Amino acid sequence: MTRLRRNQGGYFGERIDGDAVLAECARAAAVHGWVDESLVPASPQRRAFRRVSGRPGAPRLYVSAGMHGDEPAGPLAAARLLRENDWPDADLWLIPCLNPEGIRAGTRGNARGVDLNRDYRNPQCAETVGHIEWLQRQPRFDVTLLLHEDWESHGFYTYEVNPGGRTSLAPDIIAAAGAVCPVDESPVIDGREISEPGILRPVLTPEERPDWPEALWLIRHQGDLSYTLEAPSDWPLAVRVEALTRAVRAAMQAFVRTR
Repeated sequence: MTRLRRNQGGYFGERIDGDAVLAECARAAAVHGWVDESLVPASPQRRAFRRVSGRPGAPRLYVSAGMHGDEPAGPLAAARLLRENDWPDADLWLIPCLNPEGIRAGTRGNARGVDLNRDYRNPQCAETVGHIEWLQRQPRFDVTLLLHEDWESHGFYTYEVNPGGRTSLAPDIIAAAGAVCPVDESPVIDGREISEPGILRPVLTPEERPDWPEALWLIRHQGDLSYTLEAPSDWPLAVRVEALTRAVRAAMQAFVRTR
């Protein structure tokens, strides 16, 4: 496995046909019995899928991807997860792409250049407002898994937000991703000290931060345990997709075991 070393000052790796990937997501979701909902602003690409287990007390698991348009592995991993249909017995929610305009352009932000993942405390963008409105109609999630990439990283890592001190899923996530992808073992990642190789557990006070990512909004309003999964985008796209896919499955399986 060879590092590409293409990313100098930004992401310069592979691009995807976002419209085709999201159409594949819709087809796979329909085949496997997911309910297909539109997110405001509505478009064929702004879709949210949900599937209810029917078992009383089933865990509620949420996955999102495509927040940044220069992180193509997330939507591809979402498509693969939908297509392969290997899920635990749980109530499931999945959004393959929160920023389809960014995916088309290959840019971190939306068409206005706004980083949507800093717009969740006082939302200004239509994409963020529509996403929050949809989230507010859903029940509280047990686990949220947010699929991202980092063009600067030396390997896979994850942020854990776990204010209630619940059993950590991070070791399972890192072990699964690390089977196919390097793990970032740097002592400091994204300006924060690690707690274990590839694992960041920042002490967060959301009210003290002026700009919230999706993860903070979810912890504050909609969930108790959140993981931002960061694949290293200076490695081949297929490696990143495999790492994210394995990480999602490992997190879900580990959570179900702990209940």
